[in-house]
Amino acid sequence: MDGIGDDAFDSHDLDPDAALWVRGVDYLAGWQDATQAATELGNALTAAGIDTTGSKLRATASADGSALVKLELSAAAAREIATITRRAGVQERRAG
Repeated sequence: MDGIGDDAFDSHDLDPDAALWVRGVDYLAGWQDATQAATELGNALTAAGIDTTGSKLRATASADGSALVKLELSAAAAREIATITRRAGVQERRAG
């Protein structure tokens, strides 16, 4: 997955001229926040033992400057994440 372990996010698709930029919107702050969140998510997926081979994790900012993290992964990885999330929810309800 792009960005896991080496903090190198997929930037070859970055085209600053392909976006509408609004004066006064702090896109950099949004992108920095998304970069941090993407790193945290990537580390959590790795720690959970999820195979992220071929997956992509991208940090970006929306039109209003808010942070966005885009995750692209295989159907198998999506199912694995869904299973882990359901199990965690059940355990949380039992403990709560």
